[in-house]
Amino acid sequence: MNKILTTVAALTLAGAAHAADEVTLQLQWVTQAQFAGYYVALDKGFYEEENLDVTIQAGGPDIAPPQVLAGGGADVMLNWMPSALAAREKGLPVVNIAQPFKTSGLMLTCWKDTGITSPEDFKGRTIGVWFFGNEYPFLSWMAQEGISTDGGEDGITVLKQGFNVDPLLQRQADCISTMTYNEYWQVIDAGVSEDELVTFKYEDQGVATLEDGMYVLEENLEDPEFKDKMVRFVRASMKGWKYAEENPDEAAEIVLENDESGAQTEQHQKRMMGEIAKLTAGSNGALDEADFKRTVETLLAGGSDPVITKEPEGAWTSEITDAALN
Repeated sequence: MNKILTTVAALTLAGAAHAADEVTLQLQWVTQAQFAGYYVALDKGFYEEENLDVTIQAGGPDIAPPQVLAGGGADVMLNWMPSALAAREKGLPVVNIAQPFKTSGLMLTCWKDTGITSPEDFKGRTIGVWFFGNEYPFLSWMAQEGISTDGGEDGITVLKQGFNVDPLLQRQADCISTMTYNEYWQVIDAGVSEDELVTFKYEDQGVATLEDGMYVLEENLEDPEFKDKMVRFVRASMKGWKYAEENPDEAAEIVLENDESGAQTEQHQKRMMGEIAKLTAGSNGALDEADFKRTVETLLAGGSDPVITKEPEGAWTSEITDAALN
């Protein structure tokens, strides 16, 4: 009898030793193709292959990923770099460990009949801008253009834009913030022709900042076990991203299967995945230092009210991607 119990105990211990390591990922926004790589990695068993048990938490208008991370509600968050660097300067020590997105999808979409053809024409106009950390690239861009955001004939009236395109459709704003993969197409789907619009991509204006990076708390990187977990997480996630790029329609279907809200449509997600693939193309997950420097320079160039006041130190590490990708 004792022998049997000993065997059972040994088997239990062996099972416990091989139990998958838990990782919780906090998304920046709701379940959509913007995060396809993670859902693909989960669905295809890439995390499982790395002995990881991954929970993906959807975001939303009331969820601030840095706060979730700070409160211990997630191990890793996705965040735009302006928001992350601002949080870091304010005392939340977040560190970028991987950068799946190589280029920015942020742009302004304007009515062509307003006569707007360049940023100079923004003066005297009303422009919709997202807040909650998403306003930083816009404010920085306008500071570089020398255009006030306090209203008036020579300035811009900033409309705090909700996460929809109504201000443009209802003509409450001359331009609104859109992503190449999402809101722009919501305008088109509302019956507006592409010929009626003019767009200004941040990437083309030289003020693009890095989006959708993976961030963790600095203190956690001092733990070898946590670091090892992140190496495996990044490796599996990038495998998911490359699979999504090569199989966009299947990736969109996987996203839809994971959308508990039921709000997403097949047409919208497939189109979104096609656009997202353009932004992740060319990235193996490693952060390019030149892209980081460009982001920092853009944010520091915010005139009298810059997003960050000094060059950040220790805000990113290549240690995780070096181990994950080699």
